[in-house]
Amino acid sequence: MIGAAALEKLLPDYLPRQRWFAGQEAGEAAVARIEEAAPGLGWALVESGGSTYQLVIGTRPATEPPSFVQGQESAVLGTIDGLLVYDATLDPELGLALLGLVAPGESAEHVRPTGAEQSNTSLVYDNRLILKLFRRLAEGPNPDVEVVTALSKVGFENTPGPAGVWRREPYDLAIAQQFLAEAADGWSLALTSLRDLYGADCEEPGDCGGDFAPEAERLGQTTAGLHAALADAFGRTPGDPAAWAALVEAQLGRLRAGDVDGAAADRFVRALRDVAPVDAGPAIRVHGDYHLGQVLRTDAGWFVLDFEGEPARPLAERTAPSSPLKDVAGMLRSFHYAAQVGLTERAEANQERYLPLADKWEARNRRAFLRGYLDPAREAGLVPADDAVLERVLTAFELDKAVYELLYERSHRPDWAVIPQSAIARLLA
Repeated sequence: MIGAAALEKLLPDYLPRQRWFAGQEAGEAAVARIEEAAPGLGWALVESGGSTYQLVIGTRPATEPPSFVQGQESAVLGTIDGLLVYDATLDPELGLALLGLVAPGESAEHVRPTGAEQSNTSLVYDNRLILKLFRRLAEGPNPDVEVVTALSKVGFENTPGPAGVWRREPYDLAIAQQFLAEAADGWSLALTSLRDLYGADCEEPGDCGGDFAPEAERLGQTTAGLHAALADAFGRTPGDPAAWAALVEAQLGRLRAGDVDGAAADRFVRALRDVAPVDAGPAIRVHGDYHLGQVLRTDAGWFVLDFEGEPARPLAERTAPSSPLKDVAGMLRSFHYAAQVGLTERAEANQERYLPLADKWEARNRRAFLRGYLDPAREAGLVPADDAVLERVLTAFELDKAVYELLYERSHRPDWAVIPQSAIARLLA
């Protein structure tokens, strides 16, 4: 097993190359703990920039690099004493050993990575199980583990239940779940619908092939069922519009001067703060990062994944009860994103021509999703009874989400910043 001091020397170059690393540079990176978790499988906790990260490590002779590291240079830490040190999730043998730690009752013959991810690393076993290894750790239950387990206990069938959890106090390290092999994610389905629309000679999305609206309505129904199950599993508390307004105000405060009309933003926040708690609907545990990429469509319907919340927000904020309309707002923002990203696939000279179709697609799917969601959500007492209050709360959460998106895009995809910028201007208007 390699030593902590030797591993620390490799971290300043390795960590910034990982999509799950939150900092721009590693700076002072220290190994807080390192041991052999299974034969040949190293496990380490690393502290950097005030955060704790989990590494799983494999080693092979540097003179005989294995084929699975070819083309995966970013996952190689370096060499120590003639050993090539690499991310163990690349190694099929160590991937199987990892499954034994997370779900001791399960076995598999084949393992493969799922591809590029943002905040975690996932492995698929025999197209039957998926294991998610959490990279950035926080003390206490991981929200994904906590929510998936709770939903399973109350009988919600549209989230794959847990097959095993790996925990070492005080951290949840990984979870294994059923893998939905034949599923298609909502983002891909939406972009397929938009390609059909932009490639057809029609003026209304409902008249073209690949209309997404029926799926959006079914997704709204599934979302209402999810929120009812979350309310059963975690309970309800009275809604707190003043607290919600404070979060929106804090989010707006992270923008640059001149990004928004300050007077309009102030009016917006005051309008939410003025909602009486009795009228705001309940606060429940919510998904927290709900969008088309977090849902899968199967023959059995829509399934919901990934309950960790937005990784850039503090854990306490991600797990705090909120209005179910926070998730609704996230999905509505996702419809806008899909329509605009679909436009970027067209030749630049044609984008302005297709913009009215993009707006119609977004509006049609917003209506369909809300049509599927609102009736069962009202029946379950999950949303404000007054339509004007509902609109005020929903729009506030849309603004909060759009500001979060803008801050993210400026750091990671500057060319996409115009998408949330346009949404912020539209919402404040």
